[in-house]
Amino acid sequence: MDLFESLKSKIKGQSIRIVFPEGNDERIISAAHGLQAEALIHPILLGQEADITSTAAKMNVDLDGVEIIDYQNVDSEQTQAMVQAIVDRRGGKTSAMEALEWLKDPNYFGTTMVYMGQADGMVSGASHPTGDTIRPALQIIKTKPDVNLISSAFIMQRGETRLIFADCAININPDENQLAEIATETAKTAALFDVDPKVAMLSFSTKGSAKGAEVEKVQKATKIAHEQAPDLALDGELQFDAAVVPAVAKAKAPDSQVAGSANVFVFPDLQSGNIGYKIAQRLGGFEAIGPILQGLNKPVSDLSRGCNAADVYKVAIITATQAL
Repeated sequence: MDLFESLKSKIKGQSIRIVFPEGNDERIISAAHGLQAEALIHPILLGQEADITSTAAKMNVDLDGVEIIDYQNVDSEQTQAMVQAIVDRRGGKTSAMEALEWLKDPNYFGTTMVYMGQADGMVSGASHPTGDTIRPALQIIKTKPDVNLISSAFIMQRGETRLIFADCAININPDENQLAEIATETAKTAALFDVDPKVAMLSFSTKGSAKGAEVEKVQKATKIAHEQAPDLALDGELQFDAAVVPAVAKAKAPDSQVAGSANVFVFPDLQSGNIGYKIAQRLGGFEAIGPILQGLNKPVSDLSRGCNAADVYKVAIITATQAL
């Protein structure tokens, strides 16, 4: 079954509430209409209702059933509750006055809604840089108790082939502990999206064929990941060809249970990960779905500013699946 048909069957009718801070963006409005019409999620658009409905009318889009919240004009009781929630969550690091200023930003308002359970997840980034989406999530939602950092993954899909690439959007140069955590969290993401994870810790070296600090980092990360998740099919360090081509795997890593059949690829740094997924997308014909943010207590997704309405629709479905 197609990935999104499978995900839609899981979330349909579950009344999952996803908040969109960029409610007056045409791409967001179009996606929200589709998601509501199919009863996949309950969309919440943040912004001035007059602006949003006017834009929707010009687009000939019906927003019946789509909730709109003017985040700059909420009643004082709700505002005070949100301010107090931020102050309590921040443990004295943020004053009530500062929290009130935060709530004037739609990303902070949406994030606080998710934290308070008023929404199940958030999708932003169509017109905001990544930092504007992630910063509030780190400050308010925070990472899971056993997780130390947010990372990202892309679902790479072409026909019946479905792969997971990480981290291609967040962590510039993770150390061995962070790389191990990225690997184990990405394996969980893979399983969530119907991929039985076989994780390759990528390098320019296979099983000691090259030397250097970069190679040692991946070797150490592999060992740490094995200790954290001993039952996970994971191996490294592996060159990409050894990870995916059975003949190369037989020659370079004959004892590996992952080499030659990997479907989850953990890149050693952001530079290689970002380049790698874009090569697969632009030259390999793969659809790149994401980035999917991993490690948060509640799901927040970051769109590309170059996204279209179809991208927003798909990322919202992914976010709703994470909310389950």
